[in-house]
Amino acid sequence: MTRRELDAAGIADQDLRDAYLACRRLNARHGRTYFLATRLLPVARRPAVHALYGFARWADDIVDDRSAPVAPRIRARALRTLQDRLEAGLRDGGGEEPVVRALAHTAAVYGIEHRLFQDFMDSMRSDLHVTDYATYGDLMAYMHGSAAVIGLQMLPVLGTVVPREEAAPHAAALGVAFQLTNFLRDVGEDLDRGRVYLPADLLAAHGVDRELLQWSHDTGNRDPRIRAALSAAADLTRGVYREAAAGLDMLDPVSRPCVRTAFVLYGGILDAIEADGYAVLHHRAVVPRRRRAAVALDGLGRVAGARLRARSEPRGARPSPGTAHLTAKESVA
Repeated sequence: MTRRELDAAGIADQDLRDAYLACRRLNARHGRTYFLATRLLPVARRPAVHALYGFARWADDIVDDRSAPVAPRIRARALRTLQDRLEAGLRDGGGEEPVVRALAHTAAVYGIEHRLFQDFMDSMRSDLHVTDYATYGDLMAYMHGSAAVIGLQMLPVLGTVVPREEAAPHAAALGVAFQLTNFLRDVGEDLDRGRVYLPADLLAAHGVDRELLQWSHDTGNRDPRIRAALSAAADLTRGVYREAAAGLDMLDPVSRPCVRTAFVLYGGILDAIEADGYAVLHHRAVVPRRRRAAVALDGLGRVAGARLRARSEPRGARPSPGTAHLTAKESVA
């Protein structure tokens, strides 16, 4: 299947093929929900998604890899090296690092704005020294680079049936919704990394602070104030999903099943958190396999329908990936 994807995308150079395969392995290993949804895209577009995910994962691992204690200055140096390789790769269309090579090729093929990758790297660097956020506005400034730009990078690959700038705010919102979901699911794990991503003002409105979260995490005890705060965070996240939902029908019909499947699966994580009593400080909530399979099966049905409709349309009526109406990356589960 990987050979078929690369052939369909017109990627013939062996070094470049190997680079894309490295990105695909990162996606399959670390982004199960994201990878499952990607399987619903047309085969020619999948390598680009793997490249976008692979680069984001590479940078995220520099910041968050807990396999061995690493001093912040070493992580900062590694991010600086990655930044230099990114800039050189985007400028020259290649590079020695396989993940950067695949990313640079994808950016060139789909016309993805280089600024989006720079904004992403800015947020990755902030994770080295910022450990909490006073307000939702502060968190949103961070999520512009860590999440919204992922949706904006993906948009040219997915294609649209409206001018791209019309779909862009909804694509950005979807990236934010996915990351807010991850923040809620991973409260305990983030505490272990010394970070709290839930806004302090939202927590304080329910009588919660970092110390109470840490106490609950360390002792295994629950507190109704924490449950109320986490429920409020879930409500806030659902509001962002509603904003993102308006953009689903703006996508190329053959891309919609992929994004809709990711939309439903990530939303299902919120449902799992709620069903588990918001016990995210003690263990990670997981969408049951049967539910994941049912959503994927529905997605396959939507793919078949979209492809049948595409075949029946006049050739000139079909949107082109990344250039529909002529008006570029996403996340890390």
